[in-house]
Amino acid sequence: MKFSQEYQQLPTFDKDTDERESSRKDTRKRRFCLHAIAIIAIMWTSLSATRMIRSKGFWAACHGSQRNSSTLAQLPSHYTLPSGDKIPSVALGVWQASKGEVGNAVKTALGAGYKHIDGAWIYRNEEEVGQALKESSVPREELWLTSKLWNSFHAPEDIEPVLDQSLSMLGTDYLDLYLIHWPVAFKKDGNNVLDEGLTADPYPTWQKLEELVDKGKIRNIGISNFNIRRIQNLTANKLKYQPAVNQVELNFFNPQPELLKWSKENGLLLESYSPLGSNTQVGKSLSVPEVKDIASKLGITPAQVLISWHVQRGTIVLPKSVTPSRIVENLDVFELPEADFEKLETAAISHPPQRVVNPSNGWGLPFDVFDGQ
Repeated sequence: MKFSQEYQQLPTFDKDTDERESSRKDTRKRRFCLHAIAIIAIMWTSLSATRMIRSKGFWAACHGSQRNSSTLAQLPSHYTLPSGDKIPSVALGVWQASKGEVGNAVKTALGAGYKHIDGAWIYRNEEEVGQALKESSVPREELWLTSKLWNSFHAPEDIEPVLDQSLSMLGTDYLDLYLIHWPVAFKKDGNNVLDEGLTADPYPTWQKLEELVDKGKIRNIGISNFNIRRIQNLTANKLKYQPAVNQVELNFFNPQPELLKWSKENGLLLESYSPLGSNTQVGKSLSVPEVKDIASKLGITPAQVLISWHVQRGTIVLPKSVTPSRIVENLDVFELPEADFEKLETAAISHPPQRVVNPSNGWGLPFDVFDGQ
């Protein structure tokens, strides 16, 4: 404890008889102080290392970099939709986030600065997501909440009731974005029984969604897993509101350059799900030589390279994780130098595409949902 100059400690020994004892005590005191200083130095070094790992990622901390990520330009934090609403460019995806994990993932994401949560009725976790949102201090108007209409509810009379379920579970009275989850309609009563009419012509479904926009329950509507042919089949109708986004599987192994090009030419924003690869592809994606080289060069992680690549391609990216450190890491995106971006783009489109998410056979469909791309 440090005392002021005015405060004088009272002596605790006899000066005449205990000088040697005093000397020994002074020596022990000096040793104690040196020991304490050494401990503080070690703790400070450990704290600094921890901060470095958190801010730049374990990859950069271990492998170093030739360029600090703080010198990299930031990519767009939002895109503007036809409605004028601004949608955040990076979201937390909660697909496959299990019960008991998804709530903590959402809380971590909101604490790290995420504002965009991408979910769906069929994920079966909207209630836990809603509870996490309720417990957060982020105002509703600062959040972007997405959900999706499942295949069994494409009939116009079934849409509003299932939307109301999602709204109730999420604890909100409107969604920022509501997507037709798949371009496939099932009959409500039955086990994946195809509704051929609404699959061939989704316009009645879309008209009901437009009505719910006007009603104020949805701000923007869009599609998911639609290829070009199916998009054109929908937009050939006289739409009051054009699709705001199309959420599709996009990653290094399935980069879909034709769909990306067509979508940009037609003013349709793409959202990238499974951006680091689907299922067993994640490890392979993070180990791609071009990805590792760019990560080492820029002092960012391989995951940050891939997520940045997606945003730099002009898409919204939906990385999913329940690991706190990865959730935080995934939000930091940086503009890759043009040469590095082109190197990664060339590598991605130079191999046969590998689509993983295709439920056509599992649903017993008499066609491939992605036929005619």
